[in-house]
Amino acid sequence: MFYCYSCYVPVETVPTKQIPVVKLPLKIDIIKHPNENDGKSTAVHAKLLAPEDVMIYTYPCIPEYEEKRHEMVLIFPGPNSISLKDLGLHLQRNTKKNVCGEDDDSTAEPLLKQARIESEQQNINECKANKSEGTGLKKIIFIDSTWNQTNKIITDERLQGLLQIELKTRKTCFWRHQKGKPDTYLSTIEAIYYFLVDYHQEVLKEKYKGQYDNLLFFYSFMYTLIKNARSSTRKE
Repeated sequence: MFYCYSCYVPVETVPTKQIPVVKLPLKIDIIKHPNENDGKSTAVHAKLLAPEDVMIYTYPCIPEYEEKRHEMVLIFPGPNSISLKDLGLHLQRNTKKNVCGEDDDSTAEPLLKQARIESEQQNINECKANKSEGTGLKKIIFIDSTWNQTNKIITDERLQGLLQIELKTRKTCFWRHQKGKPDTYLSTIEAIYYFLVDYHQEVLKEKYKGQYDNLLFFYSFMYTLIKNARSSTRKE
């Protein structure tokens, strides 16, 4: 009624000028289960509202993440998942190891030429810059699926070794909450929104001023629409 589920664009009758565009601090990959009902998924909301920063892939067609695992995290609960509050420490360790050459004993080697000194000083400055930013994170990955269908995707070898984060402090408002699952299991767009808000405050250490609120533009609209429809049904 409002947008195409496969093209990720609004239909012609929707005034596109009234749809906000959100700029995100990180790139987002959403891996969608092939059996996920398009009409029930909130993943498309992210693509519609942040088209430059969001990519949606239908499993098993997903990117290879092997070479840049240290720059990515997977948002998914599990036995080895960490909280977002601990993310900063993990990212600093990865940055130090991958960018600053933590395991390279370069101090044992004598300085030979001025050019080399300048080169090394540049590397040190880059390393400090990375540390001052507090993050080497560039991409976050989400799985778009019913919770009962996630096992096939989460066990895929291409996702093994990625740092996993579990969002434990937020409760879902999704109107299709799955029975038997805790209320901290969020819909895709909720997970994206809450992650970015917490990332902004916990990792970037910046005051949140509503920069990502418009990610819930369609979600909020749908929520109100469904709530009103259910209220009318009860009255009848």
